This record gives sequence, structure tokens and C-alpha cells, in this order.
Amino acid sequence: MLVLLAGIFVVHIATVIMLFVSTIANVWMVTTMSQKTNSSGLWKQCTESSCRDLIVDNDDLASLRAVQAFMILAIIFSFISLVMFVVQLFTMEKGKRFYMTGAIMLICWLFILIAASIYTARFSHYYEDSHHGYSFILAWICFCFSFFIGILYLILRKK
Repeated sequence: MLVLLAGIFVVHIATVIMLFVSTIANVWMVTTMSQKTNSSGLWKQCTESSCRDLIVDNDDLASLRAVQAFMILAIIFSFISLVMFVVQLFTMEKGKRFYMTGAIMLICWLFILIAASIYTARFSHYYEDSHHGYSFILAWICFCFSFFIGILYLILRKK
């Protein structure tokens, strides 16, 4: 049981770190034009030599702000869930379940789902001959991890 708790804790920490990297890094979409690699993220658009603010159509500005907000909320809720797990681990009675921790982690899962879905629907067409970068892939990996961790927290009992 202790090994299971330690494993969940390590995966949870990895999820928080990957969410942070995914949100900060500007590699959600990558394209190569005239032998130069260009990438864009949630905040900046970068070439090999410099970065500038991300420019989107006015119609898509609200969508970009929503993606940014939901990714930041996902980081916050994932961190709160991690703190709640540690608090419940030391204060909760034996035999009880980690309901609060699991519920908060599933809210994080929902925020990642919303952010990644909006980004997929609204911004994949911006660049021709482009592919998704590692930040986008990390967001979907965190989506899977947060779902499994949230469900495990709901099932898990303190021994």
C-alpha cells in the first residue's frame, strides 16, 4: 500500500511539472518554412532567433484567453490537489477515502480537457504544414494522468 501511495505521489508531482512546462513553453504548434523552424505556444510565437507576442485574429482572441486561463487553473488545481493529498495523508483517519483530493484532481482533468479541446478546434489551422509540438502532447498526457490519479484517489483508502 505504501508503494502505491508513493507511486501515485510521484506521478502527481510529474503531472504538476508537466502541466507547468506545457503552459510555459511556446511549442504547441511547430512549422518549418524555408529551412527555419517556427513554433507558437499560448503566449509567444518564436523563430530560431527571436520570440514575439502571439498574434491571432480578433475572433480567436477570446479562445486563446480561455485556453490560457484553463491551463493556469489546471496547474493551480493540480497543485492544490497535491497539497490536499499530503494534508489528508497525515490528518485523515484510517479507512477513509481521499474524496476531496480526487474531486479536485478531476476538476483539474476537466480544465485540461477544455483547454486542449479549444486549442485543437481553433488553432490547428493557423499554420500550413504544421504539427503539434511537445507542449501540446504534454497537455494531453497530463489529461490522461490527471484522470487516472483522480480516479485512484477516489478509490484509494488510507490504511
